[in-house]
Amino acid sequence: MTRLLLSLAVVAFFLLCVAGMRLGWRNRERRQSYLAELPAVPADPGTPLLPELTGVYVGTTTAGDWQDRIVAHGLGNRAATTVRLFDDGVLLDNAGGPLWLPANDLVDVRTDRALAGKAMGVDGLLVFRWRLGEHVLDSGVRGDDRDSYRDWITAVTGAKGGEQS
Repeated sequence: MTRLLLSLAVVAFFLLCVAGMRLGWRNRERRQSYLAELPAVPADPGTPLLPELTGVYVGTTTAGDWQDRIVAHGLGNRAATTVRLFDDGVLLDNAGGPLWLPANDLVDVRTDRALAGKAMGVDGLLVFRWRLGEHVLDSGVRGDDRDSYRDWITAVTGAKGGEQS
């Protein structure tokens, strides 16, 4: 009988922890309701500039704060992704839904070691800094082919006319 009660207490504690995490996630999403709607993927995004990059979409954070995860609009969910660079922007074709980063809103692209609570080795992530309305965000991808990161950085900065912020 003691074992049964102890087992039920452990299960109840686990369920309480899960409920608390879910409540925290929903509260964060509500606090981030100030963010503008995500840009729609255009019917014709332009000419592909690089071969696609497959990997994992790690998440999106407030620019400059690698732990301040953005969860509004589904941006907080990790997912398998295919990244494509076009004349008009970058498409992160995530399993949970596409994320379009228009070329005019791209601020920077770089490699980094950490984003959205995920720490990798040096230059383990490809991070796109972009504007959503008045806010600047960082979205990161852990690519399957990390050797292509330099090509991505060169192509994105070249597509922006060499400007870098």
